[in-house]
Amino acid sequence: MAMVAASAGVSGQTVSRVVNGSPRVDPETRTRVEAAMAELGYRPHRAARALRTGRSHTIGVVVTTLTTVGNSRMLQATAEAAAERGYALTLVTASNGVGTALASLAEQEVDGAIVLNEASAQITAAALPRDLRLVVIDAPKDAHVAAVHSDHSGGAFAATTHLLRRGYDTVHHLAGPADSFAAAERERGWREALAAAGMPAPEPVRGDWSAESGYAAGTALRTAPAVFCANDQMALGLLRAFADAGRDVPGEVGVIGFDDVPDAANYRPPLTTIRQDFTALAHRAVEALISGIEGTSDSRSAIVIGTTLITRESSR
Repeated sequence: MAMVAASAGVSGQTVSRVVNGSPRVDPETRTRVEAAMAELGYRPHRAARALRTGRSHTIGVVVTTLTTVGNSRMLQATAEAAAERGYALTLVTASNGVGTALASLAEQEVDGAIVLNEASAQITAAALPRDLRLVVIDAPKDAHVAAVHSDHSGGAFAATTHLLRRGYDTVHHLAGPADSFAAAERERGWREALAAAGMPAPEPVRGDWSAESGYAAGTALRTAPAVFCANDQMALGLLRAFADAGRDVPGEVGVIGFDDVPDAANYRPPLTTIRQDFTALAHRAVEALISGIEGTSDSRSAIVIGTTLITRESSR
């Protein structure tokens, strides 16, 4: 480190700040220090740094599954955001409960943890490690933890209003799992949009986020004039069900999804959907967690990331 400092013409403290991802270094100086590190082949010794600082510079991530698009995209974005701040990731699944997963992370001496999406439903009932800082994506309102989430209800309101303005008589809802915060918020936005238009809400049909459950919902929704689906994967299954039944989309029935998965533009027809900014979600979650770890902030106010309506051919 002393050799890097001498080569870059800075103090050892400045090199330490660069190594630890501190924002208190101007870009020109950071570039100079990083060039000296590369030239000299300097790499921080993570174990030695942990002994010195009491921090491992590792963030834990808890998931229930990686089969859903939201979880897999959030994991990738979180890994990228953590790496930019000089933190590594340790991934655990909540197959034996979130409490057990967090206890495992605490034993591995991670500096903090991020709980993703569906796993957040278990937070309020879980025994949380006392000294482990947490940020929860899609935290229930009574969880009393630092939380980050998309504007699910606002996106659902926009989707439902869009379909009504396109002339569909009413909008049915293919909802997500009953214990999901995101699904509940999207259902709330759908109901509020119908109420604002002076319309009663039809009984929602519930799926499990999968395309298979969307296809199965096609029977219950066979006469719906329009459907707002709680995610794009269920919308994909529903589109196939409508195609098999000979229903024209969007002429006879309009369909909107949620997420804007990479393939949504290539569905048949291309899917109108609500885009979540997974990169922004991950960066804000990592930023909030590291701020808590480093003692620069300890806010428990929820951070809400806006969503965007992406109009394609599945809504006329």
